[in-house]
Amino acid sequence: MSAAVITHGCRSNLAERDALAALAPAGATVVNSCAVTAEAVRDARAAVRAAAASGPVYVTGCAATLDPGRFADLAKIIPNALKFQPETWGREGTPPAISTRQSRGFVAVQDGCDHDCTFCVTRLARGPSRSTPLADVVARVSALAAHGVNEVVLTGIDTTSYGHDLAGKPTLGQLVHAILAQVPVLPRLRLSSLDAAEADEALLEAFTDRRLMPHIHLSLQSGDDLILKRMKRRHARADAIRLVERLKRARPDIAIGADLIAGFPTEGEAAHRNSLALIADCDLVHAHVFPFSPRPGTAAARMPQVPPATAKSRAASLRESANERHKCFQERYLKSIVEVVSEGASGLTPHGLKLRFRQPYPRGALVEASARRIENGVLAE
Repeated sequence: MSAAVITHGCRSNLAERDALAALAPAGATVVNSCAVTAEAVRDARAAVRAAAASGPVYVTGCAATLDPGRFADLAKIIPNALKFQPETWGREGTPPAISTRQSRGFVAVQDGCDHDCTFCVTRLARGPSRSTPLADVVARVSALAAHGVNEVVLTGIDTTSYGHDLAGKPTLGQLVHAILAQVPVLPRLRLSSLDAAEADEALLEAFTDRRLMPHIHLSLQSGDDLILKRMKRRHARADAIRLVERLKRARPDIAIGADLIAGFPTEGEAAHRNSLALIADCDLVHAHVFPFSPRPGTAAARMPQVPPATAKSRAASLRESANERHKCFQERYLKSIVEVVSEGASGLTPHGLKLRFRQPYPRGALVEASARRIENGVLAE
C-alpha cells in the first residue's frame, strides 16, 4: 500500500506524483498544492480538510511553502525544498526520479525560475532554476518507453530555460533532439509550455519531426506592450506573433495555446482589446484565461488594481473569443481519423484535443478514432 497523492496546479506537480507516493508513509495522503491564484490556495485547503477526515495528511507544493499557516492546523507541512529528500519522510536512500507514469508519462526536466515577473509567486515557492542533466532525462524517457508508455510530456516551471545551469549549457531544443534520436521506440513526445522569449532554433527545428506533437502552450499573459512591461515579461507583443509564425513555418498544423491574464493592474480598455486581438493574431486555439489575482509578496499586488468585476468581465470576453476559435479548430477534425492516447473513456489527440470514445479503451493505448460530433465542448465518436 502506498500513499495517495492529490495533485493541484501545473504539470510539474503532476510529474512529481509517483515520487511523492513512494516517499510518503503508506496509507497517508499527500496534497501537492498550487498557489498561482487565491482560488488555488482555497482549493488546496479544502482538499486537505477533506483528506484529514480519513487519515494522516501531508501538504506540500507552492501554497504550503508560501503560506504554511493556512494548513498547519490540518496537516504536516513539507516545503518544496525538502519534499524529495528521503530523510524528510523518515526514509533512507537517494531521491527518486521526478517522473510519473499515467496514461502518458510526465518527466520534469527543470524546476524553479530565475525571472521576476511582477505577478508570480512561483519563483518564491520553487527557488532558482535547476535543470536535470540531459542524460538523466533521456534515461527516464527511455525507461517509460520500455514500460509501454506511448507518449511522454516534458514539464518544468520555466522549461525553455532548460540547461542554462548545466555544463555545456544544452538547450531545450538539444534535449528534445537527443530524446527523439536516442529513444526511437517512443511514438510521441510532447512539450508542456514555452516562454516566448527563449525558444531556441534547435527547438523550432525539432517540430519538423512528426513524433513531436504539433501542440504547444505559450506563456503570453497579455497582448499589450505596456502591460507586458509592467508584468516584467521579457517579450513584446510582436515577439509573440513572430514566434507563432516561426512555429507554423516549422509545423504548419501546429495548435497554439496560451495563458492570458485579464484585468492586470492598470489595464485599460485599449490594453484589454490588444489581448483580445492577440487571440486571432497568434491563432490561439487553446487558451487558459483567468482574471488577475493579487498574490502577497508580489510587486503587482502593490500596483493600482482593476476592479474584480471588470477583470472577471474581461476574462469572460477573452474566453468567449478563445472558445469560438477552439470550436472552429475542433470542426477541422470531424470525420477524420486521428491517433489518440487513451485515458479510458476519452483520449488526447496530437493537437491537444479531447476526444470521447463510444466505449473505453485501455489507458495509455494508442487508438485510431474518428470524431463524429462535438458534444459538451469536446469531440466525440
